[in-house]
Amino acid sequence: MYRITELLGDGISAELSASVHAALEALPIDVQIEPVDLSLEARRKSAEAAYERALESMAKTKAALKYPTTTETESPNKVLREKCHFSVIHRPCASIPGVPTNFKKTLDVDIVRVATGGTYDDAGHRIGLHSAVSVRVIEREPCLLAARFAFKLAQRRGRTVISSSKYTIQQATDGLFEEAVADAARGFAKIKHQRVLFDALLAKLTLRPETVQVVVCPNEYGDFLSDAAAGLIGSLGLADSASYSFNPDGSVALAMFDPAGGTAPDIAGKDVANPTAALFALCTMLTHLGEPQLGDKLKAAVLGCLESGETTADLGGSLGTKAFTAAVVKALQGR
Repeated sequence: MYRITELLGDGISAELSASVHAALEALPIDVQIEPVDLSLEARRKSAEAAYERALESMAKTKAALKYPTTTETESPNKVLREKCHFSVIHRPCASIPGVPTNFKKTLDVDIVRVATGGTYDDAGHRIGLHSAVSVRVIEREPCLLAARFAFKLAQRRGRTVISSSKYTIQQATDGLFEEAVADAARGFAKIKHQRVLFDALLAKLTLRPETVQVVVCPNEYGDFLSDAAAGLIGSLGLADSASYSFNPDGSVALAMFDPAGGTAPDIAGKDVANPTAALFALCTMLTHLGEPQLGDKLKAAVLGCLESGETTADLGGSLGTKAFTAAVVKALQGR
């Protein structure tokens, strides 16, 4: 039996959760779910209490599924990154047969993002009426952890690694990032590694996507690149994300898995949300828990539905959230 934390959010969160529960019930696995309410309503009542409940549960289970949350006075994602000491975010992104897209080439990229620092740690402040300033921070340890994660991932998948930043311009901060990557690379001598400036990487991704396999980059660059890659494969609704913190020996201390999209309040409760990314997040979680065959089985079922045209409206199909989930469950039962 496995125990996981389920962090419930806002908008389409409840519909995504229902889809995930239906998929789990169709799999031969015993998972005990501990739900925690992180909705805006719960956080308005007492944000401190809501986060405390989440942290207590995650400390016990060591693994969490999170659904989209509304940002009002604080970003729950940022709060959880800080409180859980997440240092690495992994966003896989691959073309899916049957999904309409303006991008006609095949993409299969693993984006590994330093989860802290960059321009996101300091909101900055105004100087008089016409100027503003913020501090950009890069720390060596999270960069090392992200780089090692990227090289281990490349080693498992037989891939190459690109580190990307603006190291020629941001020589102190991005220079430190690239130094940390170079140090990590010494432990993976058989893995090909190259540095590519971030603007050049964007061109490379669209012109020669087959040459972009595993990318490791600082926080904001990884954020930009992840959404760009999701757009290339057809929808943010197809992208999942995993966040990790690590023990001193390098093993994973805590992991959180989530769909990359937002709360979509305009379609919430209308049975039109695409649960694909949430199901992909569940696939990644199953693999992390030590059940890679079940993760692969679920992913194959989802991909089979998408390839056959059994899709939600955002991908040109006619199915609602519940009907798409039922199609995935049916595919699972047939495997």
